Amino acid sequence: MGCGKTTTGKRIAKKYGLDFIDLDHYIENRFFKTIPQIFEERGEEGFRQIEHNMLLEVSAFEDAIISTGGGAACFFDNIEIMNQAGETIYLKATPQELFEYLKTSKQNRPLLQGKNDEELLQFIEEGLGKREPFYLKAKHTMDYMDTTDALFDQLLK
Repeated sequence: MGCGKTTTGKRIAKKYGLDFIDLDHYIENRFFKTIPQIFEERGEEGFRQIEHNMLLEVSAFEDAIISTGGGAACFFDNIEIMNQAGETIYLKATPQELFEYLKTSKQNRPLLQGKNDEELLQFIEEGLGKREPFYLKAKHTMDYMDTTDALFDQLLK
């Protein structure tokens, strides 16, 4: 969450003439509800089931870059599904780097709402500690601040 998956994905898709799919937006368009509304109505467990089902659907798409939410890789067998469908990249950032970005956008993210700065940083540190073992199963890791396209050029030749 907050490492630039959508921004990077859109830029790379445009450069290579690929479709770009943001899984959260895909879910919102399919269910005619925002992610916060789905969380409110179905809870995180219900949302994660929807997310898994939609990931199965978009993983069959060709010539597309898919950006998932920060938790998608950590539930069910989602990371394995992603790895089987194509190249996967973990955009790695430190908790402090994520905090600096997320502290200004937390009102739009259901899992961050109502947290003060100290709680937010603790949440990020704990969450990254739990999620990183899944993220590290991605086929590639790159620093989220790496603005070069070298890895993408290599993967998408």
